Amino acid sequence: RHRHKEKWATTAPRIPSTRLALHHFDTSYSPHLGALWASVRAGLLCEQKYGALLNNFAAADHVPQELELLNATDFISAASQKAQQWQWEMMTQAEMSPPLCASISSKIKCYTFPRADITRFRPARPDSLGLLDYYLMDAASLLPVLALNVQPGDFVLDLCAAPGGKTLALLQTGSCGHLAANDVSISRTKRLYQILHSYVPKEVRDTVSVTSYDGRDWDQMKGGTFDKVLVDVPCTTDRHSAMEEENNIFHRRRTKERQMLPMLQLQLLMAGLLAAKPGAELVYSTCSLSPLQNECVVERALDIAETQFNISVHAEDLSHFRTLFQDTFSFFSDCRLGELVLPHLTANFGPMYFCKLRRM
Repeated sequence: RHRHKEKWATTAPRIPSTRLALHHFDTSYSPHLGALWASVRAGLLCEQKYGALLNNFAAADHVPQELELLNATDFISAASQKAQQWQWEMMTQAEMSPPLCASISSKIKCYTFPRADITRFRPARPDSLGLLDYYLMDAASLLPVLALNVQPGDFVLDLCAAPGGKTLALLQTGSCGHLAANDVSISRTKRLYQILHSYVPKEVRDTVSVTSYDGRDWDQMKGGTFDKVLVDVPCTTDRHSAMEEENNIFHRRRTKERQMLPMLQLQLLMAGLLAAKPGAELVYSTCSLSPLQNECVVERALDIAETQFNISVHAEDLSHFRTLFQDTFSFFSDCRLGELVLPHLTANFGPMYFCKLRRM
């Protein structure tokens, strides 16, 4: 008779979003990654490792020497040399097609510290014209850009471009005939503008068009026009979700948004495929370990392209990336499609999933 109903909303303890994220990861990634999950989890919860993407537009010739004195190396150049060495050794065999070293842009330079070296890079500094000398980013984020293999004069679409690290890397190739950088978020697009102004001279910025369309509708505006398309989709951003309360997609108020992510990712990937010319190449990427956001989205897109649009799409083999970059990153060897960089305490980059598709 004297019982009262507790006011759950005010009295129940609020579980931090980071804890909800970790519980979700433990439940879903442990079966997927098996024995690897313990070390991946430890990596997610420790300080992330960065690479320094050199700014080719800045007058910063002294920077490579400065970084090399600190024992940092350009991991892309090292991989390129490895590829050339292989080709030399396998010259007699006809199975090296396309050439491995041709698939890695030597113009993109990114310095990283060796495995288990947790030295931090100094903040970027401006040159005499005010352009910053390098951009600090997760070095694994460059792998989707390298996989895209932009060729001189290519029309390139970066469908979900903000905050701008991959957009900047695409410009460092010096090969974009035109770059369309789009992001639905106007506030994030402002960050993209800031990066372009801090790193890129005006004459190069003029070859970039920045827009804030809903990427899902892109094909309705400019379908079948691009040689290369990067679709770096919104995802559960696993490292951020495990570490940061702010803007965490595992917040209880964002449950529906999180559950709808694979559908959004699929719609963006389909829009990217339809924006590509026949014969064009596309790279799909996430910073999540989730197969539901990675291979499953790609497989569904291949199916829909075939059955609903009569478009044949071929998933390219990127396993050579695993071999070329194994000194810098830890890869998961069991992806059905594409490649996945796993966080690891000695090489704490990623997670980064990327899969290359060719529209036939």
